[in-house]
Amino acid sequence: MSDKQATDRSLMELATTLTSQTVQNAVREVGINPNYWYPVGWANQLKSGQVIPVTIWQQAIAVYRDTNGQVHALEDACPHKGVALHKGEVQGCNLTCAYHGWEFNGKGECVNVPYLPPEQKLPRAQARTYSVQEKYNLIWVFPGDPALATSQQPPLMAEYDQAHWLMVPVTARFRAHFSMCNENTMDVFHGFLHKKLQGWFDPVLLSLKETESSVCAEYNVSYKGRMAKFLGLSDRASQVTTLPISIHYRYPHYYSSLQGISSLYLMRLPVGPTESRSFAYFFFRVRLPQWILKPLQPLLQTLLQRFMLLRFLAQDIEMVESEQQTYLTNPQRRYVEINPAIIAVQRLIVRQYEQFMQQSSHLQNKRQTNSNVSDAMSPTLTSDHTEATKENSLIG
Repeated sequence: MSDKQATDRSLMELATTLTSQTVQNAVREVGINPNYWYPVGWANQLKSGQVIPVTIWQQAIAVYRDTNGQVHALEDACPHKGVALHKGEVQGCNLTCAYHGWEFNGKGECVNVPYLPPEQKLPRAQARTYSVQEKYNLIWVFPGDPALATSQQPPLMAEYDQAHWLMVPVTARFRAHFSMCNENTMDVFHGFLHKKLQGWFDPVLLSLKETESSVCAEYNVSYKGRMAKFLGLSDRASQVTTLPISIHYRYPHYYSSLQGISSLYLMRLPVGPTESRSFAYFFFRVRLPQWILKPLQPLLQTLLQRFMLLRFLAQDIEMVESEQQTYLTNPQRRYVEINPAIIAVQRLIVRQYEQFMQQSSHLQNKRQTNSNVSDAMSPTLTSDHTEATKENSLIG
């Protein structure tokens, strides 16, 4: 069976009927599957010799760029005293702890203790390292099993660096669980919230598909107003234009497309149970010749950020954070959802977490079994080692 056939077989068509379902609050408590690449910052903002603290689902990480321009990621805790390494400084290719000056290279190895004489052996202090890469002007960190890092990749952005697309980067912080943020992105029915900003209206869920690691929904949405005209959605502000929009949740990130007019890549960074961040790229087709668009691009980016995208985002943040606060007040409260796309996203989030926990449990049991076998053999090995030592001493 080919890979395509396997993929087709795993694809499930789901009903698009809006029917009442009870939300399982377990989705508000689960963690992440760390075996994916997560964005932690804009690459161009981390200068040579700088170090920044980042957090991926309660894992504190120090990310630094050495003087050769290479980016490294270490656990943000010095193996000596546990002091946060991001409080230290970059020296050449190494990161130095602010407390005692212990120096660690990009592999997490202690390579210098300033108050030890040169001839003395260094302590075996090892900081945990994380796989890290730069792509699309983002710094990506892989917080899971390092052996799986090469089999995964950040999402592909076909529009990146394409001259006929206007690219607008946007970042946001939510004081909310990442599941609530993800539902906001998938739920086109919340266009009602943005009505005063000339958002979309009259959404219709056309299709819904699900795989082990993704949910794809297609909606019809309508647009009207000056903003729609500016973005090329209609010829006149008074004209109503209805277009299909597809939204793909490919765990743990999003991609959406509006019929060749605009695209969105939204990368989620779960920080903790009540905090999430996002790094997004919006791509717009602007009906201007390249010789005009290129010099105007910085201005258009600023205008679209300030007067459109950030205003929409502020409304979303307010709603999602309100949802989180109500949940914290009473986690036993039951909620009703009618959009099957949201239920599918919740199901996927829980499934990915449970799969990771099962894999971790299996790996832990395997390690424990190996440890028990080693312990069972150790008395014999110790005895043999003792006899050999005695024999060697007699020979000597």
